Amino acid sequence: MTAMQGKRVLLIVGGGIAAFKLPELVRLLRKAGVGVASVLTEGGAQFVTPLTLSSLAGEACHTELWDLTREAEMGHIQLSRSADLVVVAPATADMMAKMASGLAGDLASTLLLATDKPVLIAPAMNVRMWGHPATRRNRQILQDDGISFVGPGEGDMACGEWGEGRMAEPHEIFEAIRDALSARAEPPLRLTSDQLQLAPDTAPAAIAAPSGPLLGRHVVVTSGPTHEPIDPVRYIANRSSGAQGAAIAAALRDLGARVSFVTGPAVVPPPAGVQVIRVETAAEMRAAVEAALPADAAVMAAAVADWRVVNAAGQKMKKDGSDRPPTLEMTENPDILAWVSRAERRPLLVVGFAAETDDVVANAVAKRQRKGCDWIVANDVSPDSGVMGGADNTAILVSENNVEHWPRLPKAEVGRRLAERIAARLAEIAG
Repeated sequence: MTAMQGKRVLLIVGGGIAAFKLPELVRLLRKAGVGVASVLTEGGAQFVTPLTLSSLAGEACHTELWDLTREAEMGHIQLSRSADLVVVAPATADMMAKMASGLAGDLASTLLLATDKPVLIAPAMNVRMWGHPATRRNRQILQDDGISFVGPGEGDMACGEWGEGRMAEPHEIFEAIRDALSARAEPPLRLTSDQLQLAPDTAPAAIAAPSGPLLGRHVVVTSGPTHEPIDPVRYIANRSSGAQGAAIAAALRDLGARVSFVTGPAVVPPPAGVQVIRVETAAEMRAAVEAALPADAAVMAAAVADWRVVNAAGQKMKKDGSDRPPTLEMTENPDILAWVSRAERRPLLVVGFAAETDDVVANAVAKRQRKGCDWIVANDVSPDSGVMGGADNTAILVSENNVEHWPRLPKAEVGRRLAERIAARLAEIAG
């Protein structure tokens, strides 16, 4: 919980029945030492009261944009930027549409347009609304804008239907918040030129120019899980949050590198100051990595799905009353690490990752030899380790002639150590 202690979250409660679960999220955040400022939309107020949220958070719950006392000091701007993370839950189809369109007609949408902080949303809506082409377009727009998602999951709906669109549970949202705050714990973010245009009140002299031992170097980093479709509403994935990949990209950026950040649908938002390429599947990730080359180094931190369904269904598969589940024909996904290690435009240094549940070192050593990469960063992701989706990591750096055990560290620190090793190795090669 150390990465969360003293942090602040701005919680925007949307107008869905799942809003009744939000007091539990506020309780979890306050128990972890996180300050919570809450904003209750008109729809959200149908399911939870301002008094409930303010009592649990220990702070006033905001409902109106036109509070003249606060607006004399541009209170909505201050509120939008005083938090470390903005969370929208439940994020209804209407809320997602407003965010994608850049509307600002009420307090919630105005705050979302005015904030300069990462935004995490927990969608919640009817299964057909979630699958509607308009919602799918809005989701893609929001992802392209850097918005992170947690859920939705599958389950029974309040309307009596069943399917994808159910809001993530409070503990799942809490874990996503923890990962997002952990990714931002360090180092400080550097603004891009696009962000400078959105923040004219930031003095240019205060923005650090790129510098460091990796200045002039290009590094490709992959991160997060991949989603391999089964049908339009289901997919094969894993529990990767993308926190470690984001931390590595941020650390490389802070050493001066130009970073191409190829990310699957991760929970943790990408760091600022890097080129973000968003993908869904392993095949898309493979193509994005190829397009990003040449590079001086490649860090393959993504948890790529090993298999995909050969013929994903074009429509949702349903029970047929036979009590027999469908048979899924599987095939292997492209091996991105092995391909990069043997590519014609091979980077000078290729770093792979090995997420293991047993015989960690032996499996990592064998994987490095099999894939042809220079280094492997191995870690134990067994359920008791708390690494997959957690804030810390216990890494083992495997090279051709050495196995180096690192202590359990925050993922930001693991990223910093690895970035420094990469810088030193590239300097040796240039030598």
